[in-house]
Amino acid sequence: MDHKDLDVWKKSMDLVELVYQLSSKFPSDERFGLTSQMRRAAISIPSNIAEGSARKGNKEFIQFLMISLGSLSELETQYLLAIRLKMADKNDLFENKMTEVKKLLLGFRNYLMKP
Repeated sequence: MDHKDLDVWKKSMDLVELVYQLSSKFPSDERFGLTSQMRRAAISIPSNIAEGSARKGNKEFIQFLMISLGSLSELETQYLLAIRLKMADKNDLFENKMTEVKKLLLGFRNYLMKP
């Protein structure tokens, strides 16, 4: 299965783009702080989906999907911190995309877990 054909990979790539747009407005002194953390967490999501899809079986793929879910949770926490620190405003598009990716990750994981 090619990861580039997976909706969950495509939507997570869209999320990475949104993270770059959002974080580009952060103060320049955050370039190596929250900006970097958010970008790395976001990039980790589609990267782990891609790596998992290249593995032998569903069990390994599921593990990489779980890592992607963890990265998504990190990203959500960092986004909420950016709002608390007044570096970003609440962004419905961003929040909706995070929710969409989470649902797709969970749904795909559940699909792969079926006997």
